[in-house]
Amino acid sequence: MNRGFFEHIRFSLCSEVDKMLEQKSYIFRVIFFLVINFGALALGGLLQGKGAFTGWYADLNKAPWTPPGWVFGAAWFTIMFCFSFYMASLTGKGSKLVLVLFAIQFLLNVSWNPIFFKFHQVLLGLIVITTLTVLMAFFGIKYWSDLKLKSLLVLPYVIWLCIATSLNAYILFKNPV
Repeated sequence: MNRGFFEHIRFSLCSEVDKMLEQKSYIFRVIFFLVINFGALALGGLLQGKGAFTGWYADLNKAPWTPPGWVFGAAWFTIMFCFSFYMASLTGKGSKLVLVLFAIQFLLNVSWNPIFFKFHQVLLGLIVITTLTVLMAFFGIKYWSDLKLKSLLVLPYVIWLCIATSLNAYILFKNPV
């Protein structure tokens, strides 16, 4: 037998093993980010107290475009599902900056709930959610060249944050301090 033939077989097998390991690594990253992202939603919910079910929130003058309550749950489910796949794809590139930005996103996302709902700090909430919106838009723009169409997975997050920022701003400007 030809030595080149065995080299070709070995190279092909190694290549297939590498593909399988990469697929397993990607699946692990997806699961990891699903747990972290949905954990962030749960933590934010715990920290907000009674949230939208308080008299304070009920008495606020809210924007006419405020969606019904069930939309928030459906939106955040979709956002975190898509964002988990986005982060799994992005972290496969090995950038430490990505993890730092993700950690900042996590802190901003979780902290907005108690800032706004529990402590009624509407201005600080607007600053936090605006910062989060800019950060998520930065994610989509900065990593477009790496992820191409997968970058669209961050779009639901950015769109929802634009809506949520407008709702927060309306409450700030249309309610007495």
